[in-house]
Amino acid sequence: MEVILLERIESLGQMGDVVNVKPGYARNFLLPQKKALRASKDNLTYFEKQRAQLEAANLKRREEAQAVAAKMDGVKVLIVRQAGESGQLYGSVSGRDLADAIKAAGYTIERRQVALDTPIKTLGTYTVRVALHPEVSVNVQVTIARSQEEAERAAAAAAEAEAEAAEPAAEDVVAEEAATEE
Repeated sequence: MEVILLERIESLGQMGDVVNVKPGYARNFLLPQKKALRASKDNLTYFEKQRAQLEAANLKRREEAQAVAAKMDGVKVLIVRQAGESGQLYGSVSGRDLADAIKAAGYTIERRQVALDTPIKTLGTYTVRVALHPEVSVNVQVTIARSQEEAERAAAAAAEAEAEAAEPAAEDVVAEEAATEE
């Protein structure tokens, strides 16, 4: 089925593109969500008349998303879950759990904006992409731990390891400068 895209869709194309998609995808997602129109002569002329307004609305939404992305940059979220001795969670952390945790951190997002390919099933720190707009996304660092104290210990150990990794690099630069002076 051919449709005219009313906004950029990551896997299909840009606004105004006429693309061929499976009928179920068009019928069940693109058309009800007002992300596309059926490709017909009437709809093409309608789209061309409305193109300037659609692009202006898209630009406004993108600017708002960029402002939110600037605020969300570097957000770290902690989720406390029960886990076994091997670090395997009793259950999993899904996109809904991540959206709720980000909302608790003070940002308004929807569950469908969290781009999580597979559920998280082990303890650790993960980087999750949040799509605020088809053209704007931000990475959120998510830590899954058994308790608040365990998360703080893991963060301190990671910061210490990062500092140690940076320290030898600084010593190498000093050694190189000394070698070039000789």
